[in-house]
Amino acid sequence: MTLAAISFVLLKTVVISVKKCKDFESSGQWYVTTENNGKQETTIFDAVMVCSGHHTDPYYPLESYPGIKQFKGKYFHSREYKNSDDYKGKRVVIVGMGNSAADIAVELSRTASQVFLSTRRGAWVISRVFDHGYPWDICFDTRFETFKRNSLLPMSIVSSLTEKKMNEWFCHANFGLQPVDRTQFKEPLLNDELPSRITCGFVLIKPPVSDFTETGVKFNDGSIEENIDVVIFATGYSFYFPFLDESVIKMEKNTVVLYKHIIPPTLEKPTLGIIGLIQPLGPIMPTSEMQARWLTRVFKGLCPFPPLTVVMDDIRKKHNSFTKRFGTTRENRLQVDFVEYVDELASDIGAKPNIFSMFLSDPLLAMALFFGPCTPTHFRLVGPGKWSPAREMILTTWDRIIKPTKTRVVNKGESTLSFVTKVLGALCVLAVIVAMFMYKY
Repeated sequence: MTLAAISFVLLKTVVISVKKCKDFESSGQWYVTTENNGKQETTIFDAVMVCSGHHTDPYYPLESYPGIKQFKGKYFHSREYKNSDDYKGKRVVIVGMGNSAADIAVELSRTASQVFLSTRRGAWVISRVFDHGYPWDICFDTRFETFKRNSLLPMSIVSSLTEKKMNEWFCHANFGLQPVDRTQFKEPLLNDELPSRITCGFVLIKPPVSDFTETGVKFNDGSIEENIDVVIFATGYSFYFPFLDESVIKMEKNTVVLYKHIIPPTLEKPTLGIIGLIQPLGPIMPTSEMQARWLTRVFKGLCPFPPLTVVMDDIRKKHNSFTKRFGTTRENRLQVDFVEYVDELASDIGAKPNIFSMFLSDPLLAMALFFGPCTPTHFRLVGPGKWSPAREMILTTWDRIIKPTKTRVVNKGESTLSFVTKVLGALCVLAVIVAMFMYKY
């Protein structure tokens, strides 16, 4: 007899509730109630993945501005913004300093008569075109850079180097963008055009909004901008799980405690996990993929789930480390370090390559793994999901990165320093072997 697994997707179906089965302590199963075309149905599932993300409920801090009730202009959350067509000649205030706020400000600056961008804490603004014209995450998300930031150098030096690097493109203080607390790192603001629009005067950076009048906006430095037509609140999102009982996940001040940022720690059986409730300093999709790979192994019992005491101890340690690195601000609560986090999950399921041993057996690959960009292919070299072309794909990563821009091939010629570079490269390999001991590879 042959057994076939049946998979299906239910479209236009709302999840009403996810509850533990009566025998949950032994079975770990869930009652999932859904609704489609007014008809509700309850099905039993062995495990549940919640993949609703954290951009679900727009966050409106309107209670902080009692004057908003008398404001006669239009105001709404950035989620409702579609395009710049209806803003010609308008005076617009944007509250917030995230990627959405900056993108909207730049786009509106081409049609609106004036755009004001209000920020409480400032932000480091970087170009998507980073060192030598490469994408910023390709340069930032390497194991070498992660080791340097998180293990090799003191936090004070890391903060100083970060500030120096961020100000290479333009002086953030001169543009009114410099972060208030420069010791804590958050997701950088990626925008290639914002500095130019500020320089041209089309976008004006303002301090935090203190209140509103019928036609204007007050700022906490005492200044007032009159004749404001539109206010856009780019103030982020709150996340919640209305289909889950508090006994499963308890929300407090837009914060939830999860083991590995995935599983509620007090579940009798680890058969429910949250995917994508993170904000990595790097790409979200490869991070979520690794979460899913880890969680499915836990569901199948192939990745042992530790006792509650070990789980809570791990959560406490991670929280203390997180607070020192990212602070306690609302917008930073989901932050994780991309390379550290995916390496940790991959190590649990046996998919993390042993880079130290590779420096002895395959030094070329080891160099690519340690100094090159951390891509999902790194976790297809060994363990579950091993993929035979992975080595070649890793060694040719840079070829694919530059291929879209290299439509006219130019012969750069041989550098006079090529020999010296190769010698220094060999010395770097020796230095890295020593460093790996410290990094516990």
